[in-house]
Formats: sequence, C-alpha cells, structure tokens
Amino acid sequence: MNNKKIVLAFSGGLDTSFCVIYLKEELGYEVHSVVVNTGGFDAEEIKIIEEKAYALGVASHTTIDETDDYYNDSVKYLIFGNVLKNATYPLSVSAERVCQATAIANYAKKIGAQAVAHGSTGAGNDQVRFDMIFNILVPNVEIITPIRDLKLSREEEIAFLQKHGVEINAEKAKYSINKGLWGTSVGGKETLTSHQYLPEEAWPTPITKSTSETIEITFEKGEPVALNGKKLKPTEVIQQLQDMAQPFGIGRDIHVGDTIIGIKGRVGFEAAGPIILVKAHHTLEKHTLTKWQLSWKEQLASFYGNYLHEGQFHDPVMRDMEAFLSSTQQTVSGKVIVELHPHRFVVIGIESEHDLMSNKFGSYGEMNNAWTGEDVKGFSKIFGNQVMIWHKVNNQDQE
Repeated sequence: MNNKKIVLAFSGGLDTSFCVIYLKEELGYEVHSVVVNTGGFDAEEIKIIEEKAYALGVASHTTIDETDDYYNDSVKYLIFGNVLKNATYPLSVSAERVCQATAIANYAKKIGAQAVAHGSTGAGNDQVRFDMIFNILVPNVEIITPIRDLKLSREEEIAFLQKHGVEINAEKAKYSINKGLWGTSVGGKETLTSHQYLPEEAWPTPITKSTSETIEITFEKGEPVALNGKKLKPTEVIQQLQDMAQPFGIGRDIHVGDTIIGIKGRVGFEAAGPIILVKAHHTLEKHTLTKWQLSWKEQLASFYGNYLHEGQFHDPVMRDMEAFLSSTQQTVSGKVIVELHPHRFVVIGIESEHDLMSNKFGSYGEMNNAWTGEDVKGFSKIFGNQVMIWHKVNNQDQE
C-alpha cells in the first residue's frame, strides 16, 4: 500500500463496488468513499450504502447531505428561469451531478486526497461533468475512472469481484433509475430507440389516484414557500408536491436532447413536482412581470439551463445570470391554484397583490380607465409611422 488517499463517488452498485476493490487491491490506494445525497435517498438507503462500503473495505465512508445546497445553488434558479430543456426536461439529473461533483471535490480538498475517482463509463454526459468540475476545483488531484479506462464488461467486473471474495447481486435491473430532489430519470431498452415509449412497469411511481384534487402553491419572490396554506421549506414543498401529484401519472415524459459528447440521447423521467412548479411559477410571472422582463428572462434562462446541463456551473457568468434572475423575482409573490387529474394538471389561476391585470386600469377587450379612444388613435398612427413611410417610399410604382 502506498497510503495515498483517493475519494470515490460511491453509490453501492456494481461499478462503484468494482472501483473500491480495484483502487485498493490493484492500485494500492486508501479508499474514502462518499455518497452525496441530493434528495434522492432516505435514511434506510443511506444506511445500506454505508454498510456496503465498509464491507468492501473502504478506509472511511461519508454521507454528505447536499439537498438544501442543491436547491439554493441550482434548483432555485431553474424555478426562477422556468427552465425546461427543449421545452420538456427539468434537468433532473444534470444539475444534480454538478452538485455531487462539487461536494466530492470539496471533500477531497478537506481530507488532502491525492486522487478522486468516479464510476462513469465513456458513453455519457456524467464523465464530462465530473472530470471538468474536478479539473476546475482540484486541478492538482489525479482523476481515476476504472470503468471507463479498463472498458470492462459487466461479466468481467463480477468475475473480478468474485476473485477477491466479494459476492454481489449480479442481476441487472431492466431499468436504470436515478432519483433526486428535482425528479427521477428512467433509462431502459426503449430509451435506446427513437420510437418506443416506456411501459407502465418502468415508472417508479405507479398510478394510484383517479379523483381530481385542487391544490394551492404559494410563492414569495419566486420561491415556493407553502403548499395548501402550510408554510414549508422550498425543498419540502417540492418533495410533498411530488408525493401528491406523481400518483396521478403527472410529469411522465421522455426527453430527447443533444449530449455534451455530441450525440443525441433519450431518457425517460417522472417529475410531477418540478413540472407543476415551473408551470405554476411561469403563470404567476406572466401576471406580475413586464413583457421585457419576461422576454429577457426567457433568453437568459435558456442559456443558463443549457450551460448548467453541460456542467459549467462554476463559470462566473452563471453568477451574473443568477443575479439577473433573482432581481426579476422581487414582485413574483402570490398563490397559484392548480387542479390535478390523471396524467395531466390545469393551472386555474393566481392571486397576487402584484397582479398587473388589476381592474383599476381597465379590462382587456371590455373597458379602460387609463386612456381614451383619442389616445389610441394617435398612438396607433405613431406606432406604425415608420412602416407606413417604408411602404410609401418603396411601393410608389404600384400607386
């Protein structure tokens, strides 16, 4: 043993179990495993992962609960920006991976590790997110990725573990599930095609509700702070809304997008809480913000979401955009009423003291209190003046 410390991002599955033994027995590292909880693990699951880590022989195992930081650093701004990648996906996994990689890098600095490791393969986005964030935050620490570098098959990993006296449940689940605060991703053979949809048994939450429900979400300066009148932490609003709405089958969809490594990717997800919150928040904004606030928000939020998806959280331009998004939320306070139905939801309306539809100034298509008909006649003539001049100058031959 060379007693060099390595921090391993650990989930307890086959790949990271292989990493523990390989790093310890073949490379001689002192392995310190870390699981970063971003709202996807309960206490029992955390305990099982810890037991697996010590059974494999790690020098230490640490659980870092990043749920609140994940909300404050990323999810909050995804709500502020109404971010749905390709108008569909609430960045359930990509934002989570950024948070996890950051926590692991900081832990590696804390214990003075000489290396960090993760179990990503060479086929997906996560390898880029983890590598890039490690290179940014701990540039002098070596990055080791056994699964990617050795290009081992699942059978070879199992045989290696058995050789070292480790028996592992080798049964491969039909579907890959990743649960976090901001939604659950679902991958399987269907998502590797362009034409098949996930079957009912693939979804983690079965549909058990059929009777419609009406709920009320309260926002203060853009943040969800209460559900059905009960004050909660924003993370609790998200989790409880998810528990209420997901049994209706709301928020199930398949996202098709461009991966960081330049190929198209397809993944299923269930994210009733995030989808409802984004739509409810956007509705409240449409009542409380000006048209140019909404326009610039839409443009910046699209870039923000794409850049976060690609792991670029630590670029200072992200802080600049977050400052803008936060500034726009000063009047985004009020209640949003939502009806839940099987497989769908309806945003009924809002109540807010900042509602710009105030009837003090008139009602669209009915009456007005802030201008006269003569005002509109003059405005309409001036508003179209330049276009009138263009037509006069360029269509002279047609007269």
